[in-house]
Amino acid sequence: MSFNALGLSEALLKAISKKGYTSPSPIQQKAIPPILEGKDVLASAQTGTGKTAGFTLPLLHILSENSQERRRAIRALILTPTRELAAQVYANVKEYSEFLDLRSTVIFGGVNQKPQVATIRQGVDVLVATPGRLLDLQNQGLLSLKHVEILVLDEADRMLDMGFLRDIERIMKLMPTKRQNLMFSATFSKDIRKLANGILNHPVRVEATPENTTVEAISQKVYRVAKGLKTDLIIKLISDDNWKQVLVFTRTKHGANKLCKKMVSAGITAAAIHGNKSQGARTKALAGFKSGSVRVLVATDIAARGLDIPLLPHVINFELPNISEDYVHRIGRTGRAGASGQAISLVSADETTFLRDIEKLVGMKIPVEIVEGFEPDPNASTVPIKPGQNRSQRPRNNNKSSSSNRKRDNSKKRPSRQTTRTSSDRRH
Repeated sequence: MSFNALGLSEALLKAISKKGYTSPSPIQQKAIPPILEGKDVLASAQTGTGKTAGFTLPLLHILSENSQERRRAIRALILTPTRELAAQVYANVKEYSEFLDLRSTVIFGGVNQKPQVATIRQGVDVLVATPGRLLDLQNQGLLSLKHVEILVLDEADRMLDMGFLRDIERIMKLMPTKRQNLMFSATFSKDIRKLANGILNHPVRVEATPENTTVEAISQKVYRVAKGLKTDLIIKLISDDNWKQVLVFTRTKHGANKLCKKMVSAGITAAAIHGNKSQGARTKALAGFKSGSVRVLVATDIAARGLDIPLLPHVINFELPNISEDYVHRIGRTGRAGASGQAISLVSADETTFLRDIEKLVGMKIPVEIVEGFEPDPNASTVPIKPGQNRSQRPRNNNKSSSSNRKRDNSKKRPSRQTTRTSSDRRH
């Protein structure tokens, strides 16, 4: 099938051709026709399947075919969970609307709002936004959503994970009840279905791949290793094989910074990307990684969600995520657009439960290797470490407990899907 068969305008086909695309991806083939028909759509698609064009192209077609004579107002709102994803979606909107008389902009927290406000005041048709900054500007009376015709929730599952549910509910009340709604999510979880039931009107449900499956082109491997030897092992793997572009995941911001410093000390160019980094630092790190001046990008899950890094060859889980679905999101950064990729996980004793849950989710036993000199500790506890807890706070297998294990754990837990979000995305 070619893009010509989907019913898109000549201006959009010209923009698509300019980007070098000839055939739509499966999610584009399935999502674009019902969207063009004005139907609500609930789509399941992993990052890297072409989902952004799956909603951007028909959205732009609809807006251009139904131009308004009134002063430009926000007619389409695309909500994303992170700044990086918002910037990338906006870049796609700009590219595909090059030959259309439509204006667009992006707003997110962590940067000065004045330039964003100035652009909105000039009039925009399409607004890409993160929930926090959107509500900040709306509360200040600096934008209106009264004329929104199309709403897109991109990576809706991650928005729930990050605690944006209340913000989404507030945003819903600011728009006309009569509008077209599009929801894209990596999974059709119970919470996503519940959210969809409250927003979508008789939606068409489409899926690019079976729910929660991993890309076949990705080679997965586990290295069993003692927790204290993980840093030395990851440096050895990257150095010995001379890997040039590696995305590494850690659970915490502190862990990302610490690992990044160790790599730099070992002569490996590396940069960290997480919520405590300024937007300028994050943009610079990502640009360096894409250009090749930075070999290793160390990231937390939230900061890395939605990153568009073409032909990324290697993803390493320095620590396994305690949410199994996050493993699928992480390794989905590689093996994209038909290219092969490698996903490696460094697994210590306390991550055994996480590994078992991940294998159950992906439906396969991941091959295990042990590198000589980096063997796992046979006496280490297999009790999963809690968020914010260090090794001394966990009992070992001999049932001897450290006195610190009795101390009250005041660490923050991963936000639940019901957590209220009030800040303007500054943490992400």
